[in-house]
Amino acid sequence: MGRLLYSSLTSAQGPVSYGTDGEFVREVRLGDVRHDEGRRTPLDRETKRQLQQYFAGERRTFDLPFAVHGTPFSRDVLHAVANIAFGETISYGALADLVGRPRAARAVGNAVGANDLPLIIPCHRVLAAQRRLGGFGGGTTWKEFLLRLESVDYLPNR
Repeated sequence: MGRLLYSSLTSAQGPVSYGTDGEFVREVRLGDVRHDEGRRTPLDRETKRQLQQYFAGERRTFDLPFAVHGTPFSRDVLHAVANIAFGETISYGALADLVGRPRAARAVGNAVGANDLPLIIPCHRVLAAQRRLGGFGGGTTWKEFLLRLESVDYLPNR
């Protein structure tokens, strides 16, 4: 992995930063401003374009090369999350079933929580039981914003 080049953009919810290494998108940070001065790569420019389109309601899927870190189990979980369609959701328990570990909902939650690529790997689409909001690495305000952007119904945490 080469040095990450960070760029940022502003969404209606706040700043978003992303890190690319020229080959892969490796990080997305919600509510964080990171920006490196210097030459932009084609991947950097394309990542920004696709993120801006998503926030403008013009894009439902990302077509970007990305790299997932972690254990084989966490990579399996995140690859499954990457396939959740725009506007769709899944519970942590159903996601555990999907990856062949039906008794591992908590471990699935930990893997989802360690996602370095929110939006590209749409972990905001994973809800707690009974369609409750649950947690989110970027904070529940971001999760609510993203679910509203995708017109998803959910129940607030209580």
